[in-house]
Amino acid sequence: MRVLVSGGAGYIGSVTAEALLREGHEVAVLDNLSRGHRSAVPAGASLTVGDVRDREGVSALLKEWGGDCVMHFSASSLVGESMRDPGEYFGNNVVGMAALLEAMRAAGVRRIIFSSTAATYGEPEAVPIAEEAPVRPTNPYGESKAIAERMLAWYREIHGFRYAALRYFNAAGASRDHGEDHDPETHLIPLALRAAAGLPAPGSGAGAKSAAPALAVFGGDYPTPDGTCVRDYIHVLDLARAHILALERLEGLEESVFNLGNGEGYSVREVIASVERVTGRKVPVIDAPRRPGDPARLVASSARARRVLGWRPELAELDRIVADAWSWMERHPQGYGD
Repeated sequence: MRVLVSGGAGYIGSVTAEALLREGHEVAVLDNLSRGHRSAVPAGASLTVGDVRDREGVSALLKEWGGDCVMHFSASSLVGESMRDPGEYFGNNVVGMAALLEAMRAAGVRRIIFSSTAATYGEPEAVPIAEEAPVRPTNPYGESKAIAERMLAWYREIHGFRYAALRYFNAAGASRDHGEDHDPETHLIPLALRAAAGLPAPGSGAGAKSAAPALAVFGGDYPTPDGTCVRDYIHVLDLARAHILALERLEGLEESVFNLGNGEGYSVREVIASVERVTGRKVPVIDAPRRPGDPARLVASSARARRVLGWRPELAELDRIVADAWSWMERHPQGYGD
């Protein structure tokens, strides 16, 4: 198939574009490069620098290229930032989705796989979380993704679109050529790896030779075995494979929303211990107060994805996830360098 990957210069988008090419699909990347990286676009994929909110431009691209499906990764995706600047999140994630869907409709493309999030659930009533759980976001990021999912359902009802919305939990790890390079970085595993390596966190304002700040552990009194938050980590290569399985099964799907997670949770301190095992280095840590809105435990039930898509995580061991992230970081200590 010919697949347009919006946000294909970002973390999960670039890994998925790489996997699509490996499976023999043709790939075009659309990215405004505001947070993506030109050098992250895989060899073999074309790059158009543009924005999903440019309805006419995206429609022209799809018509000219002859796309069969869109994989939509373009989004603003930081919970804390969404609480400070909700307009950015509704503008990019909601207005952007509306423009993209209309561009697809004008171009006659009615297949889309959407990068969604577990943030749509908010505070869970039960763990592990199933797709039937109430959608009650507690921040504009989760709300914007929930609205986008509802838009997809209406476009299916009214315009006959076929879609899958994949709700990720904590994406982590790397392929050989593509990994995490965010500024600012907010994810635990790359922050812990950088602390172990003595590298400052992106966005910290520290110079490359400055000592890395200690890793902050937010809260040590949660009702979990070691008092720190428990999260479900999923290897980015497993996420990419789920997108390809959804693409292959899209026409016959009766269910459209799928959780993607390991079904196993790891605490902050378990992640730190894994980083220390993998790197052979100590992670400097400071204890910090709880962050508002951090649930004690978020773990996915991915039974539906296993049953319907035939997907299961193949790289589920925490040390493997951390080791792949570390290997990429060792080769790219300054990320993509752009």
